[in-house]
Amino acid sequence: MENNLDNINAQQQESIDYKILFFKFYRYWYFFALTIFVALVIAFLFNKYTKPVYEVSTTVLVEDEQNAMDAQSLIGLGMFGGQKNLENEIGILQSYTLASSTIKMLDFDVSYFIEENFISKELYKESPFTVVFDTNYPQPVNLRFKLTILSDKEFELEAQGEKIKTYDFKTYKEVEDGEVENIVIKKKLRFNENISEPNMKFYLTLNKNFDPEKNENQTYFFIFNSLENLVDKYKSFEIEPINREASIVKISLKGDNVEKAVDFLNMLTYEYLQSGLEKKNKIAINTINFIDFELKGIADTLIYAEKSLQDFRTTNEVMDIDFLAEQIFEQMKELENEKAILIVKNKYYNHIKNYITENKDDINDIIVPSSMGIEDPMLSQLIMSLTELYAEKTEKLYNTRRANPYLVALNLKIENTKKNLLENIESIVTTSNIGINDINERISKLMLRVNKLPKTQRQLFIIERQFKLSDAIYTYLLQKRTEAQITKASNFPDNEIVDPARDSGEEGMVFPKKSLNYIIALILGLVIPVLYIFGKDYFNDKIVEKKDIEKLTNLPIIGHIVHSNKESKIVVADSPKSSISESFRSIRTNLQYISKGKAKQTILITSDMVSAGKTFTSINLASIFALYGKKTLLMGFDLRKPKIYQDFGLTNTEGISSYLINKSKFENIIQKSFVENLDIIMSGPVPPNPSELIASEKTDELFSRLHEIYDFIIIDTPPVGLVTDAFLLMKYSDANIFIVRQNYTNKKIFESIISDVEKRNIPNISILINDVKLSGNTYGYGYGYGYGYGYGYGYGYGYGYGYGYGYGYYSDDKEKEKKPILKRIFNKS
Repeated sequence: MENNLDNINAQQQESIDYKILFFKFYRYWYFFALTIFVALVIAFLFNKYTKPVYEVSTTVLVEDEQNAMDAQSLIGLGMFGGQKNLENEIGILQSYTLASSTIKMLDFDVSYFIEENFISKELYKESPFTVVFDTNYPQPVNLRFKLTILSDKEFELEAQGEKIKTYDFKTYKEVEDGEVENIVIKKKLRFNENISEPNMKFYLTLNKNFDPEKNENQTYFFIFNSLENLVDKYKSFEIEPINREASIVKISLKGDNVEKAVDFLNMLTYEYLQSGLEKKNKIAINTINFIDFELKGIADTLIYAEKSLQDFRTTNEVMDIDFLAEQIFEQMKELENEKAILIVKNKYYNHIKNYITENKDDINDIIVPSSMGIEDPMLSQLIMSLTELYAEKTEKLYNTRRANPYLVALNLKIENTKKNLLENIESIVTTSNIGINDINERISKLMLRVNKLPKTQRQLFIIERQFKLSDAIYTYLLQKRTEAQITKASNFPDNEIVDPARDSGEEGMVFPKKSLNYIIALILGLVIPVLYIFGKDYFNDKIVEKKDIEKLTNLPIIGHIVHSNKESKIVVADSPKSSISESFRSIRTNLQYISKGKAKQTILITSDMVSAGKTFTSINLASIFALYGKKTLLMGFDLRKPKIYQDFGLTNTEGISSYLINKSKFENIIQKSFVENLDIIMSGPVPPNPSELIASEKTDELFSRLHEIYDFIIIDTPPVGLVTDAFLLMKYSDANIFIVRQNYTNKKIFESIISDVEKRNIPNISILINDVKLSGNTYGYGYGYGYGYGYGYGYGYGYGYGYGYGYGYYSDDKEKEKKPILKRIFNKS
């Protein structure tokens, strides 16, 4: 049975705790509403007056495979191929070179702005005017020009700046020693009229966006941008593969002008594809240039040989050589064709040798062997290795410094590969020369047979031999040139654009996130008051709730006194129908329960520290007993700091101290108050030894005489946390009340003092909570003290239910009704 009762009590207590927590939050509903409103207003202003940032993106497919075109794959030409690497391609996309070439292709040199709602908005392709500048003159960069359109003819231009750098838009470089110390411009000008100032020359013209009604008397701004600043700004895009397995990369760029960001990304991907295609075509172009150079020389030789042959046949009236000469000629022709090929290859070897020797930093213009019909595996492998090493070096230079140890090792590999390549070429040239010498010897043997032919046949043979040799070389070169042109025409980019960048409108806005900001504002509007409430409780070292007392002591709580807004301390006598008077009536009733209906009582009032309200409680508790018709005495036993006489407007010349030292008679120390049935004994002059006086036998005599006269004696004593006077007087009291003031009494001090009180085993000691604030809503903290104790009609019925049941019973209800709402809000917090 006892266990069941304990469980029921525990459940009831838990229910009470939840209700107390609920009413804590309910009491702050004004604060919640105000915080949410302020947070939403801040979110609205932030969304409205923050410059929006948009994100646009494009996707590019990067071929990550071996794309080789050798002699077997395309008309005997195998001049292209290479292992694509996704990281390398990302490095190229992020390179300064690609970004700068992209900026140069776009009209980003001048930026136009307008200020709307305190936000500077860029007018990309929307400006009503255009700045046309002369690239032969430097222009001031990052200087803000302010322009006010007065009409379709005139405008006002203003600019002011110090140490302005000038920029050459032809070379895209800052002008050396071109810094201008001070620029001040303020003048009216006409459109299409040159503005010639030191270090600047341009004019303004209206464009198709101009609308007189909209643009006249409107202020705009424009600035000249340097290439370096633009590249730094737009090179901040992000690149990442769409997933781990794919070779499709997503390029994203954030900016405050979505159309400008779209143009940049689309031009960036276009330039990227074009650079890859140009790199592939460069090999074919280099081959064609080499062949054209050789064709110039051989063409003259061929024309001369052809003319000599024609002249000889005309002069000697001979058209063809005879049968024997024809046989020798065919053998000679085969040898000459072989020799012609070897001669062309030798020229290629020497060209490669000179190119490798002269070029130290790159080999972008090298001609691959297969383009000239050379199928030497070692030579091709060395050139391919050297190309890959240079490509790797270029990639690393994008992301690291030249002093990087890896670059040093890479340079060493390049030098070794060059050395091996040159040695290989020397070996090939030696072998080729051996082949040419062998052919020359075989030709010499045939020439011995030719010398035996008739003179005319012999001369014709020699001339035709020279012509055929030149023709064979020329034909071979033309064939290779045609093959290179076919290859160039058939080239296409290895990579492709999957999705171009586009303007997705509000969907592309990444900042501010309006909906998210409102949600955050709403959450903060709820969280901040919650944190404030719990933080206030957590960091507060003052007693606030009934639970705070229950955790520190098992002493009973006799009741509570609500906060008084009255100037007078004698509120019970001045306002008998007020809520605070009802609080004292409730305490009076509870004291009668404690005394079990005892007709006469002596009640001692004390506290832990000063300003807890013990004197205020003593005065009004005595007044409430007096109003009850009982003969009541209020004793000011705080001999060290007497104050009661001030509140009643009486004198303190005679009192307890003077009586205890036999300077005053008993009849002289008792004074009448303006409250009926209430007498007062003041403390009297401050003695040097209060404790000794209280402990004297004279005090026993005093209380004996007083008990015979009065029904109720209220003793106001000093704080027990400071002096022991109250402990000395407790032997005379029937009930001892310890005052605790809400939001004032320190928990640690109270715990220490009340622990000492409990150890003394003082009987009939109770706790009274003073200054409980129930403003605005009678639940909340007041509910925590009052719930379940039934402090009588005044609290349980009238105040425990607030406006629902008790409103109108107390004289101060109308005062609460008139209190301004803002004051009520801040009083709650």
